[in-house]
Amino acid sequence: MKVEVPSSLSSPEELWTSMFNRICERIGPCFARSETRERVKAYLKGLLSPVERKNGWQLAEEAGFSTPYAMQYLLNRAVWESDEVRDQLQAYTHEMIGDPNGVYVLDETGFLKKGEKSVGVQRQYSGTAGRVENCQIGVFLAYATKAGHTLVDRELYLPKSWTHDRERCREANVPEEVGFATKPQLAARMLWHALEAGLCAKWVTGDCVYGSHHPLRAGLEERLQAYALAVKCSEKVQVQGESKRVDRIADGLGPDQWQRLSAGSGSKGPRDFDWARVELDKPEQQGWQRSLVIRRSLVSGEKPAALAYVLVFAPCATTLSEMVVAIGTRWTVEQCLEEGKGEVGLDQYEVRSWQGWYRHITLCMLAHAFLMVLRTQSQVQMPETGENEENEEKKRWRPSQPHFPSQSLSAFKRMRGRACP
Repeated sequence: MKVEVPSSLSSPEELWTSMFNRICERIGPCFARSETRERVKAYLKGLLSPVERKNGWQLAEEAGFSTPYAMQYLLNRAVWESDEVRDQLQAYTHEMIGDPNGVYVLDETGFLKKGEKSVGVQRQYSGTAGRVENCQIGVFLAYATKAGHTLVDRELYLPKSWTHDRERCREANVPEEVGFATKPQLAARMLWHALEAGLCAKWVTGDCVYGSHHPLRAGLEERLQAYALAVKCSEKVQVQGESKRVDRIADGLGPDQWQRLSAGSGSKGPRDFDWARVELDKPEQQGWQRSLVIRRSLVSGEKPAALAYVLVFAPCATTLSEMVVAIGTRWTVEQCLEEGKGEVGLDQYEVRSWQGWYRHITLCMLAHAFLMVLRTQSQVQMPETGENEENEEKKRWRPSQPHFPSQSLSAFKRMRGRACP
């Protein structure tokens, strides 16, 4: 179900205010005290504002507070559950852009930190930095449809250096029941919750961190949930009763087994690749198939083509073109994380505790979802060159089709010419 833009609103300002108040009312029952509800509203306004850094001091100044203590109290000691807000975020996403043909995308991102007190921090590989750094790692679940895409769940990865040191965990307020879990296990936890909550999707996608995890793939197959998950070149699959490496299978493909298809439009135009599909041994589920899809980059000269490997579980009638479209949706989570950090302060927190991390990240995801929905449902009709003053005053907004995916939230906010009132 999609919520229509109220036709009675006469300006972008009224639309922004109405939709912002509506999302605050939605999450209101998550907070027992009226003071907490007001502080959450002020926190969200700060995240949506153009302030340079979304930390405690600047968010407090944006809200008109003389000290950051109110914002710090909200994240660390106020009584509320971030998972309840997460559930409302998923319900909001379902209501505004939910689509049975949607796609879940799994990915992680690093948050660079100094010292050793921030929960989960250690020297570990960060894809964000492209090297080993002192950082925290968050695992995220994004949801993408034709209408838009946003983050809908999050889990903080706790390395064994933390889970094996209970005193260190207690200092960071990590719940006693929290133990070590791999990134794919955290991803599965988020997926099962979202699917059971009714946020339906046709596909699940992710990189080889998740595709190489057999229990995750098995869990999706048990639920008859289609997936297109990348795997390493050393991954072994069953083909005609034999176990073979996926790169060896690719080596044996002939020229007539490749098709040139687009994985969607990017900032530089169509993302064209050569693709091949190899049918794997059939699963136990009737009417379903397993496939190995191989992507080959387009090259010229002596440079060798780069290959990528994706395991696909889908209904038997699924075509290679449909698989390619699903695989091509993986870019949406990267944009969500980039926009989250650039526009709503996803990585600008100064909390060290477990609870503080989840609360800040969850409110940032809610702010991002709000901006995504607003961008999808509205647009300013900009004046044409040479308009006179009278026509300038008659500018009106109109509901629009979703903006082209390459238009960033930053560009959208600049186009609106304002921040949250």
